[in-house]
Amino acid sequence: MDAHSCNVAAADSSESLPATPGAPAIGAMVLQLCKAGADNLRLQVLRVLSRDAYSVQELCQILDVRQSGMSHHLKILAAAGLVVRRREGNSLFYRRNWQAEHASVAELHTAVLNAAEQLVLDAGQQRQLEKVVAERAERSRAFFAEHAGEFGEQQEQMVAYSVYGPSCAELLRASQPEGGRLAVEIGPGEGDFLAELAGRYARVIALDNSEPMLDKARTAAAGKGLDGIEFVLGDSRSRRLPEGEADCVVANMVLHHVPSPSDIFNDVQRMLSPGGVFCLAELCPHDQNWAREACGDLWLGIAQEELSEWALACGLEEGPSVYLAQLNGFRVQVRQFIKPGKK
Repeated sequence: MDAHSCNVAAADSSESLPATPGAPAIGAMVLQLCKAGADNLRLQVLRVLSRDAYSVQELCQILDVRQSGMSHHLKILAAAGLVVRRREGNSLFYRRNWQAEHASVAELHTAVLNAAEQLVLDAGQQRQLEKVVAERAERSRAFFAEHAGEFGEQQEQMVAYSVYGPSCAELLRASQPEGGRLAVEIGPGEGDFLAELAGRYARVIALDNSEPMLDKARTAAAGKGLDGIEFVLGDSRSRRLPEGEADCVVANMVLHHVPSPSDIFNDVQRMLSPGGVFCLAELCPHDQNWAREACGDLWLGIAQEELSEWALACGLEEGPSVYLAQLNGFRVQVRQFIKPGKK
């Protein structure tokens, strides 16, 4: 991959669990896990976090709990290693930690998470969860409706298409050298990658939930004389998207704009045919908070392990990946995930 560093393994030895600690430490970890799992509200928190990361304020809204009480429960969950937190601008977001700190308590760690999975949110909690996700989506839609004209210029300040586009195209050609029947691009932006898809796939669908952005992609495609592209206004749940037919789905610099990135993985899995490939380019976690205002980012990058966890949860397998050198304070990961089965 020339100057790029390539990682084709799903995991490496640095991700293995530490050596087993002494008996007193194990006992303390067992007690923390038992304490964390012995409260219904804490299990509900873990159930909500099974989808995505949420702030303390959002968890309070979803589960109708005071912030002081929620902070207390999150502290217990964090001490048990069941959740991890990450600062996004001025807010702290929590997500579920799928991997135990030590192999000696891995089974108990998994058992607590599995217990949380069995819970069903009541109707009010589910409505609040959907409201939080809808509010995130509306912020993103409003930004692109207002700033579609200057979005490309703002995006260039972060990571230009020329940085990640060739790497994404190279990985896709290596995985599907003959192209295929159908490719779907989620969030085509200004249409740069559509030329790569239109030349190799019989049918291409360009999907965007912002009409001004979709118009920009349509205009760019027409200017390049690209044929066979269907432009669809909607999100990844659109009924106009075929199920089980796509040879590849592409999402370049998209996930940090969407309210629930894990839902994208579920929707992509449904679109892909057996052996189909999900290709994405995404920012690694960063601290450039200005990107929220300038580019409408909902997330300050997405961690490598989160992408892997979402893929595993919906039945996709790890494919090849490339990590590009940091530029302007941003590092880019180009990833592939594969739907099991033969084409």
